[in-house]
Amino acid sequence: MGVVLPVLFALFAAFSNALATVLQRRAALTVPQSEGFRPGLVLDLLRRPVWVAGILAVIAAGVGQAAALATGALALVQPLFVLELPLALLIASLLTRQRLPGALWLAVAGVVAGLGLALVAASPAGNRTDVPPERWVVVLPACAVIVVLLAVAGLRRPPGRARAGCLGAATAVCYALTAALMKSSVHVLDDHGVGGFLTSWETYAFGAVGVCALLLLEHAMQGGPLVASQPALTLGDACVSIALGVVLYEEHLRSGWWLLPQLLGVGVVCAGVLALARAGQGAP
Repeated sequence: MGVVLPVLFALFAAFSNALATVLQRRAALTVPQSEGFRPGLVLDLLRRPVWVAGILAVIAAGVGQAAALATGALALVQPLFVLELPLALLIASLLTRQRLPGALWLAVAGVVAGLGLALVAASPAGNRTDVPPERWVVVLPACAVIVVLLAVAGLRRPPGRARAGCLGAATAVCYALTAALMKSSVHVLDDHGVGGFLTSWETYAFGAVGVCALLLLEHAMQGGPLVASQPALTLGDACVSIALGVVLYEEHLRSGWWLLPQLLGVGVVCAGVLALARAGQGAP
């Protein structure tokens, strides 16, 4: 049960996030497109019921993610969110009643199989409950710089794939950092109760980073096609989360000959994601 519970919680969260992504994109396309960073975009979206439904799905995903992170390793939980891409495209096709091409189904199978192979071979282990402050001092500024550079690069581009990809990658870094901070604050809640949770800096940090991720996500959804922003978001989240799991929580991945099936699985996932992007060009 040590692996089953976090996997189930993570799968529920991935589905909820995929649903939220589709709903939020549909809402984002109904408001005027902005050339720069516009905080008022969220206020415009609040008037759209479909966007509010997407936010409810985000909340459900957050609950599932918190439960997954409380019971499993960051390097195990977050890579499962790669499944958001095929799930988002499948949900979008159901909402629009469009038939999926055979290539799309093959790509979905590739992502699922590759992810399963990579995770089984890597066998992420470790569930450290505290992180030394000196590690946060290094990680937080580094992530902030990366996010700013990606966001600036994206906003300097005209609406299209490049813009959506850069903003999706920036959102991915925020997502991974939010998950790392959430994992820490959830363990504070478990060890010290509500009082400790409400006085922990990690609680307010993951809330603040989560808000930044939400704002970046809306601009990514509005800035270009889903097939550009979602691959950058899902793959970026997985990669950054694995790195944060190792650096912050001292999580371990199998080495030696196990690296071969890990690399094979990662390659299959990447090929599947790229195929999804090509095959899903007609998806909303």
